[in-house]
Amino acid sequence: MTLSSPDSIHSGTTKGRPGRPANKPQEAETPPAPGVASITHLASKLAEYLTPAELKKVKEAYRFSDEMHLGQVRKSGEPYISHPIAVAEICADWKLDAQAIMAALLHDVIEDQDVKKEELIERFGAQVANLVDGLSKLEKIEFQSVVEAQAENFRKMLLAMASDVRVILIKLADRLHNMRTLGVMAPAKKRRIAGETMEVYVPIAHRLGLNDIYRELQDLSFSHLYPMRYRTLAKAIKAARGNRREVVKKILDAVKNQLGAAGIEAEVYGREKTLFGIYKKMRNKHLSFSQVLDVYGFRVVVDTVPNCYVALGTLHALYKPMPGKFKDYIAIRKINGYQSLHTTLIGPYGTPVEFQIRTQEMHRTAESGVAAHWLYKTGDQNMSDLQQRTHAWLQSLLDIQQQTGDSAEFLEHVKVDLFPDSVYVFTPKSKIIALPRGATPLDFAYSIHTGIGDHTVSVKINHEPAQLRTELRNGDIVEIETDPNSRPSPTWLSFVRTGKARSAIRHYLRTINLNESVELGQELLSQALGQLGIRGELSSVTIEKLLAESSAKSMDELYADVGIGKRMPALVARHIFGLMDTPVDALPTQPSATTELDPVTIYGSEGVSVQLAPCCLPIPGDQIVGQLRRDQGLVVHTGDCSQAKRLQGKEPDRWIAVQWGNELNRRFDCRIRLLINNEKGILARVAAEIGESDANITYVGMDEDDEHMMTQLRFTIQVKDRVHLAHLIRNLRRVAGVNRVERERT
Repeated sequence: MTLSSPDSIHSGTTKGRPGRPANKPQEAETPPAPGVASITHLASKLAEYLTPAELKKVKEAYRFSDEMHLGQVRKSGEPYISHPIAVAEICADWKLDAQAIMAALLHDVIEDQDVKKEELIERFGAQVANLVDGLSKLEKIEFQSVVEAQAENFRKMLLAMASDVRVILIKLADRLHNMRTLGVMAPAKKRRIAGETMEVYVPIAHRLGLNDIYRELQDLSFSHLYPMRYRTLAKAIKAARGNRREVVKKILDAVKNQLGAAGIEAEVYGREKTLFGIYKKMRNKHLSFSQVLDVYGFRVVVDTVPNCYVALGTLHALYKPMPGKFKDYIAIRKINGYQSLHTTLIGPYGTPVEFQIRTQEMHRTAESGVAAHWLYKTGDQNMSDLQQRTHAWLQSLLDIQQQTGDSAEFLEHVKVDLFPDSVYVFTPKSKIIALPRGATPLDFAYSIHTGIGDHTVSVKINHEPAQLRTELRNGDIVEIETDPNSRPSPTWLSFVRTGKARSAIRHYLRTINLNESVELGQELLSQALGQLGIRGELSSVTIEKLLAESSAKSMDELYADVGIGKRMPALVARHIFGLMDTPVDALPTQPSATTELDPVTIYGSEGVSVQLAPCCLPIPGDQIVGQLRRDQGLVVHTGDCSQAKRLQGKEPDRWIAVQWGNELNRRFDCRIRLLINNEKGILARVAAEIGESDANITYVGMDEDDEHMMTQLRFTIQVKDRVHLAHLIRNLRRVAGVNRVERERT
């Protein structure tokens, strides 16, 4: 992914500040090319809502930008100044304030023309300068990789947005105009910029409720990513438009008459689904175009919230509703503030027709999102619900930044939170919490407060005990139980969904368990070096070279990175081998019998840097293998674990040999499953036998086995080793009413 601007490639000028000819008047405007945005048109838009004094400042910003971009030409041949004017016009459509319009006009002068931020502060004030700075990429900083540079640019933009939402509004306007004029670029660049837009800017527009831009950016990106598919689908839509015109008119007339008869004043109009929306439905549901029946939808805009529900009943009396196709986003609004009633009805000729019913205020928010509410102008006391939601999300970006080690990781966390699908759950006090689809109780806990997440021990969902990895569903009531002595576990990273939860857990594991990670990393690296025939202490010269090339500040930091899986011990060892002036041909591709060290020894009590995989729960006596997982350290699986076998095929370099130690003074979790006759006292007899076999029960569950017409009991128990488990299973098989006992794997 590259965070770039199509306008970064110019012709007719070079980077640097062009000088304006001395005989050119400062007030003169660069003549616009035909069809190109001009300051005159922009000024007429701004005059509708800005004061004369504000308009004067905007024109000053225009003149400065025009001077700085003098001689600079876009790929299309237009004067470059046409681009900042067009961006400012989009911002003017949202009626953004004078400072935002000035920043839109100046948004490329730092990046392209080497203007200093201090000069902008002196000329236009600190707020305008901060906005422009937040929009400028970090081209002057040297990064180790392209990916790191891209991630850092994105991080800077989002953090600037967290302090002032106008940054992202101007950036989205900038990206929208660039996408509208992308046709002159080379195909490869078009695809790259369109892919970045679809991956980053489309989700941000959706998250902020900017649905007009969201839909247009989607379609523009689609047209450049898949031009043939876009053209084919556009042609099919055009043909269908004529065929379905009669159906659309019939529905419109019927709905207007029905609402009028009910005494409801409403605006009713049809709307065509976006090309990308139709394409996504065809792809996800494996449909041909002719099978997509709901290409058209209808929108009903009324005056009050009660009339939304009255209109809904009126429509249901006109056409039959499809079961399970009604959604009330008025009672429970979407995470981006969107509100409407959605219902799908069986229209004329048996065609499904979707209706959206909303008020004028809801419609304004649905189309313009946070741009319809001047978040940056109001204090916390006066914030609307949408503003508060947006403010909370922006603040969460700052929380993630404080807990995150690098820009790439920050980008990974934030992108997780940009997915549009959401689930809505309740606190015990009936407060609604919106989380990404697939979120767990731990995500819920961290969304309330990092301290609650860190100390979570158990959860109740709808007043019933549940596992921390349970996937939450709409309407669940979630109650978190905490313990001051509880701490995050690396296994949590395998199922938490939100960026805030992941960054908080990783932050804890990095800081609190540093010593454990250093010790494990040292052992793993020693093993990898031994397999290459390198033994003993490394020379100071080799260490100095290694630290310089790996960007680690010390050997302890390098060991810690290896211990938490951030660096692969085999790759680090081969790097060290190369630094020792050994010919590359001498590097063994496979460990030899004479150089191979003993496997890493596992005692089960190493702390969180070594964990037993929850999928197979290995116990002493099992054959085991070790997986190095990023930020989770060493994860131990049983040798026959199906999940481990799948992962080994994908990342073979992350697996190392491990073995059980001889002195294991603890109990290990293990899952067993019993098939029983559902008779009186059976559970008590089974539990008593487990206790008499010197095992401890930590979890019990029960469900019906439809295939065998019996009941299954599931236990998580604690045993010493495989021999202890075998003894327990033999004893359970003798219990009356127990038909089968087996160790359970997932």
